[in-house]
Amino acid sequence: MGKLYFTRHGQTVWNVENKICGATDIALTELGHAQAIALGRRLAAEKLPMDEILYSPLVRASETARHISEETGIPMRMEPRLKEQNFGRYETTPRDGKEFQIAKTHFLDHYDGGETMMQLCQRIYNLLDDIRASDRTYLLVAHNGISRAIHSYFHDMTNEEFAAFGIGNCEVRTYTW
Repeated sequence: MGKLYFTRHGQTVWNVENKICGATDIALTELGHAQAIALGRRLAAEKLPMDEILYSPLVRASETARHISEETGIPMRMEPRLKEQNFGRYETTPRDGKEFQIAKTHFLDHYDGGETMMQLCQRIYNLLDDIRASDRTYLLVAHNGISRAIHSYFHDMTNEEFAAFGIGNCEVRTYTW
């Protein structure tokens, strides 16, 4: 059985301010850089069998991946399908806003110019199908919204569980095929 590893990028200013980043390109904070370096060192010490790091094109994920790659020596490559969901009018609004919490359970809503949860899951599921068909082990470096799509690929979830799911900055999840 193969494995897939996933981590969320390091901390951003908007994470600190409790704002939805979505597809907006927000940089890491100093702590975010330190989190990514520490994660890279931890992964290097654990010697997990990873062939390549695939990362989102957004700077917060690409910088996290760069730090991990520098610490581990694992090669990295940008994967456009790992870009965070575009949350339309909700980007820059509070992550815990009541209206947004309800909207996240509406899987076909474009959020006035964004991407639906169904579209997000389709592109992530297609990526995971491609990875599963390969004989390589990857670390994916992406975003909280991507984490819920990946988790739902491996685990049955209700709409409410899907909408509520998330992981911390530089937290690592392991999935088994």
